[in-house]
Amino acid sequence: MQLRPLLSRLGSTVRDRSRPVAALSLGAAGVVLGGVAPAGQDVSVMVSGLRNGRGLVRACLTTNVALFPNCKDDPQAHKLEVPAAPGQVLLDFGKVPPGTYAFALIHDENANGRIDTALMVPREGFGFSRDAKVRFGPPRFSAAAFAVTDGPVRQTVRVRYIF
Repeated sequence: MQLRPLLSRLGSTVRDRSRPVAALSLGAAGVVLGGVAPAGQDVSVMVSGLRNGRGLVRACLTTNVALFPNCKDDPQAHKLEVPAAPGQVLLDFGKVPPGTYAFALIHDENANGRIDTALMVPREGFGFSRDAKVRFGPPRFSAAAFAVTDGPVRQTVRVRYIF
């Protein structure tokens, strides 16, 4: 299973969680200036199955088929990180424009910004949208893809660990 090359850079350039504040500021500015707030729907993910509370859960949401699951180089990707907690955590991507998306996540237990491996097999947890199955590598975009149209999107993903 060669998940390392595709997942190793997932969390290496994750932005901080200041996006919601910026989004609120932009929305308020739109109202004050007489414009319309940016369109989009709330996208959130309940991540379950975390084996401990060490490190971070890093996630990347993208529409770019070619850059999934490693969307580090996608400037349009929605990236975030939250502290891990035993059991489950909530990932809130905030308002996301309509489109077809897929996300990948890792449980970066030592918070080193990459997924650690042994013989090319991940030693840390990982997961994909729609709880897409892993077979000799990460799933294709089409297996993890979901639509953001009208109404909030809520997903549940169970983190998988091989070791």
